[in-house]
Amino acid sequence: MAAGAVTMRAFTRWILHHRWLVAGVWAVVAVAAFAAVQPASDALSSEFSLPGRESTDANVLIAQRYGTGGPRANGPIVPVVQLPKGTTVDAPGVRRQIEEAFGEIGAAVPGARAANFGTTGDRVFVSDDGRTTFGVIWYVPAEVAFDPAGASLEAAREAAADVTVAGAPVLVSGIDALSSSEEGSEGPSVLIETLIGGVFALIVLTFVFGSAMALVPILIAAIAIPTTFLALWPIAGATEVSVVVQFLVALIGLGIAIDYSLLIVMRWREERAAGRENREAVVESMDHAGRAVIFSGVAVAIGLLALVVLPVPFLRSIGYGGMLIPIVSVLIGVTLLPVILDALGPRLDRIGLARRTQDTGEGWIPWGRFVVRHRAIVGGLALLLLVVFMGPVINFSTGTPDAEALASEGAARTALDQLNESGIGSAALLPFDTIVVGGDPAETATALGEADGVRGAVAPGGPSWEDAETAIVNVFPFEENATGAVDAVRTAASSLPGEVLVGGAVPANADFNSAVYGNFIWVLLAILVVTYVLLARVLRSLLLPLKAVVFNIVSILAVWGFLVFFWQQGNGSGLLFGIEPTGTLTVWIPLMVFAFLYGLSMDYEVFILSRMREEYDRVGITDRAVVLGIARTGRLVTAGSLILFGAFVALASGPETEVKVFATALAVGIILDATIIRGMLLPAFVSLLGRWNWWLPVWAARILRVEPSLPGPEPRVPVDEIDLRDPEAVGAPEAATERA
Repeated sequence: MAAGAVTMRAFTRWILHHRWLVAGVWAVVAVAAFAAVQPASDALSSEFSLPGRESTDANVLIAQRYGTGGPRANGPIVPVVQLPKGTTVDAPGVRRQIEEAFGEIGAAVPGARAANFGTTGDRVFVSDDGRTTFGVIWYVPAEVAFDPAGASLEAAREAAADVTVAGAPVLVSGIDALSSSEEGSEGPSVLIETLIGGVFALIVLTFVFGSAMALVPILIAAIAIPTTFLALWPIAGATEVSVVVQFLVALIGLGIAIDYSLLIVMRWREERAAGRENREAVVESMDHAGRAVIFSGVAVAIGLLALVVLPVPFLRSIGYGGMLIPIVSVLIGVTLLPVILDALGPRLDRIGLARRTQDTGEGWIPWGRFVVRHRAIVGGLALLLLVVFMGPVINFSTGTPDAEALASEGAARTALDQLNESGIGSAALLPFDTIVVGGDPAETATALGEADGVRGAVAPGGPSWEDAETAIVNVFPFEENATGAVDAVRTAASSLPGEVLVGGAVPANADFNSAVYGNFIWVLLAILVVTYVLLARVLRSLLLPLKAVVFNIVSILAVWGFLVFFWQQGNGSGLLFGIEPTGTLTVWIPLMVFAFLYGLSMDYEVFILSRMREEYDRVGITDRAVVLGIARTGRLVTAGSLILFGAFVALASGPETEVKVFATALAVGIILDATIIRGMLLPAFVSLLGRWNWWLPVWAARILRVEPSLPGPEPRVPVDEIDLRDPEAVGAPEAATERA
């Protein structure tokens, strides 16, 4: 018996021998965890800065000197007015009206830094035909995720409702105005989204178990989620942890905790059905399913190393929080869950909630046989489908999503349409907020306004725009994601006297792309190597882990292709969500999709392949191992993927476009992985490779410190004879030896 198996059995027996102590400890932890959820959430940060980059230095300095803008700002609040036909900003009295109307809106925003055509006379604020004009109101950001404008935006909207220019209404736009509802609806809270996901999970589990045992995975998740917040709290106190983590802990934590519980409980029912006494069934389940859960949790955590090692505090903090999710879920799964099964399992399983179901896996046998019989066709079809999904990746682009994708109606969208129709364009919503240290702001504005890709620049002056040592210049590019304009402005600034730091959302995104994606390939390679070694040790094979890693990368590329097709190009986002094409993908979303899907996909990879390995070790026939591996894990993977899918759908119910993009990517990724990858491609390729799947030469086994695996020729078994009967019925080598 392998040392790992002895250790897991001994550990489980120790847990069960001290079950009341274990239960008591978890009861205390649960009480403390529920009390820690709110303070842990309050300790999270909405900071998205990138240390050591020019945009961050500029944004931080502006926030320190002037209190407005800064790293949390999503651009200014932008009032817009389109004058009646026949009237322009040059008509008598109109400029004064603009100054008064826009000034009233700016005065309603505490501590605002505002500028417009009325105050500056600069034509950068005016369309070529003179009928449309806009202003900028830089506000003091609030500590609110996705909505830092907060009360400032509402104050601007209320003030704008009472003002006109030449009889035309002034409308309030801007990135925050477009992102938030006019009625102030914030969508479901984290708690409500978690409850929605939990209810959906309970429905699936009730169908799977048909007994009160369906409540056990829910109970494990209900403890795991607050405990993760408890573990996150001291980390949030020591370093900045993004508010986005609370969504991930709640919803991804729900799915992972239930997934792990589901694997163990279903194996426990299988062992009980085989006639084992309850405690021995628990020990046997933990020996197999428990070890798979541990390795799966490690694999998920490794996937999140992609975020932890990147030089971006925002992403690194999400990596911290994300790594805690599988760690806590594994800890509860291998300690508290066996105690519950030992003490209450049989009684709970006798309480029927619905039609009684059995975990035999017979229903998946025909599919397993079909895949084995037509493995080349099934594998080829799966690859073709993945290639179709991956195709749009060639147009992959990251940056700031187009403003049009943030809202389809409302005053902010009407104002945006006016900017676009007039020729000013949506780039007016995202000026480069540039700070001049020790230089001439007027000279700087002139020089930067002549840079390639720039529509113009303005140095408004006045106390809110300059002090004794610094001044702020706003640069307006022609295009929204004007990374070329960022380079041109910085080049122009380098030749000016003093120091000119170019900040704002677009330069910050350009710096983010450079810092993260420029180094990502090395991070990816490191993760792939570590994952390969881990899986090689778990599966005792050199080829299976290579296949697993490659398939995971292919799966993620397919999801990125979906993101490009559905969101970036808008083929479906309008129909399903009423959201126009984003044009680009928010810079952090593809990385987070990679990190979480890589780990979550590895869950199913470990579950299925470890069961195939177990079956092969028992009977020595690859095709039988494939069919029985699919049969024994089919219900698990289906139920687990549906639960995760429900959690991500709940996450997508929020109003923020970026959260919708992220959640739909995870939802599609889970379904794609559970069907095309694990249901078709994986079993087909394992069947095609035959005995070479299990090859682990002595030299590699010595490095990995496991038993070598040198499989010989396999007996031919008709595919129709592969079922859940005893191995002797299909001529397994072990059975044949015993008969001889």
